[in-house]
Amino acid sequence: MQVYFDNAATTALDPEVIKVMLDVMDNNFGNPSSIHSHGRQVKTIVEKARKTIANLLHVSPAEIFFTSGGTEADNMAIVRSITDFGITHAITSPIEHHAVLHTLEELEKQGKVHLDLLHVDNKGNLDLNQLEELLSSNPRTFVSIMHANNEIGNLNDIQRISELCQQYNAIFHSDTVQTMGHYPHDLGHLKIDFITGAAHKFHGPKGVGFLYINANNKIKPLIYGGAQERNMRGGTENVYGIAGLAKALELAYEHMEEHQAYIQALKSYMIEELQKAIPDIDFNGVIEPSKSLYTVLNVSFPCSDLADMLLFNLDISGISCSGGSACSSGTDIGSHVLGAIKTNSDRPSVRFSFCKNNTKEEVDFVVSTLKELCTKNK
Repeated sequence: MQVYFDNAATTALDPEVIKVMLDVMDNNFGNPSSIHSHGRQVKTIVEKARKTIANLLHVSPAEIFFTSGGTEADNMAIVRSITDFGITHAITSPIEHHAVLHTLEELEKQGKVHLDLLHVDNKGNLDLNQLEELLSSNPRTFVSIMHANNEIGNLNDIQRISELCQQYNAIFHSDTVQTMGHYPHDLGHLKIDFITGAAHKFHGPKGVGFLYINANNKIKPLIYGGAQERNMRGGTENVYGIAGLAKALELAYEHMEEHQAYIQALKSYMIEELQKAIPDIDFNGVIEPSKSLYTVLNVSFPCSDLADMLLFNLDISGISCSGGSACSSGTDIGSHVLGAIKTNSDRPSVRFSFCKNNTKEEVDFVVSTLKELCTKNK
């Protein structure tokens, strides 16, 4: 049996998304920057996609800018905000995605900003009292806090963070890559300066994403070249990807409630079955449904003899999952998230991440395989 439980890394393309993309590939090859009919037809596809996304997020199409994915969108928001607004102080957390953390650390190395990291407890909860203290003593700060952690699944209260940033005139950016397409984002009510999305996290294509820039913020491009994206991002648009992104997000919103209920039930079932099958199991991060991303479950196992081989043995058994963020796969560096929350390094940890395509039968197979592996190595 082959099962895939690494949906936080990437998801399979939805058949309806493939259909839309193939139609564009077959019938629309023009350059959207060209003024002739072939170009105008393709430009219409791009702008229709922009309008679809804007309507779902309750913003103006002029506030949506297409990028190559979440990493570029994060970099654009962070680098240009700090540079263009003359910001000298930034706040983030030690468990942010590296697209945020490494970018801010590099800006600090360059002497452009002083960076403060929020405290986190052993379940990955952020200290928002510390955030307010830092904001009160550092006017006009740049704050970057993700909506949900990609490794342990903790949901952050971005409504509360937004209110604090408004109170202290801070710029607020949130990496919403893991929650886009999984939770509604009503940016007409949430006061935020920048959010990011990546299509391949919600059954769209890889290599395309977007950055929402609140109309009150005027920043310069990160990538110079042509006049694409209203002079905000040089380079010919990934038209097939953009069409697929819009269709994937449209489908995600259309079926959001039923998918959330189904996947949350699957995650809860796996928690229960693991607890019954393997004594002394533990979970990294918060697993309470209201505070945890329903697509992610990070499990800490008592079988220390398997610490270096658990993922390998799961892979051999036909189970695809992750030991942390997929962006660090293939390296010898441990998870910075698990390190920050001081997880016991003697216990192997595995991230299982779910989607609408997973089944209870797959969960049963994973649990029985894990039970056998942990029992065998006692």
